[in-house]
Amino acid sequence: MLMLAQILTALILLLHVYIVLLETVLFDRRGRKVFGLSKEKAEIVRAGMSNQGCYNGFLVAALAVGFLHPDTAIAHAFTIYGLACIAVAGIWGAATVKKSILYLQTVPAVAALLLFHFA
Repeated sequence: MLMLAQILTALILLLHVYIVLLETVLFDRRGRKVFGLSKEKAEIVRAGMSNQGCYNGFLVAALAVGFLHPDTAIAHAFTIYGLACIAVAGIWGAATVKKSILYLQTVPAVAALLLFHFA
């Protein structure tokens, strides 16, 4: 079960790397289309999306530390923290932006947390 938790966490990390890229460096080319924004709306929200991408980068960093830190207890703590933050951010995103965020972020993060708990 631990291996499954780690695989799911790695997939979540990669998804959030993609989200960071969409909200920052790829916003004008790909991000605008993925988020369904007109060119005019994208101009208005560009700075906020970039800021949001920065926050998503912190979530990626927490999960990355979880994979890379040599101390198992510290690595585990970072992983659990990162997954919990992603779950909460997904709930907030579903409540304020789009319901599908709940399924894209919260459900996988909670599943990974449960897998770690039972591992």
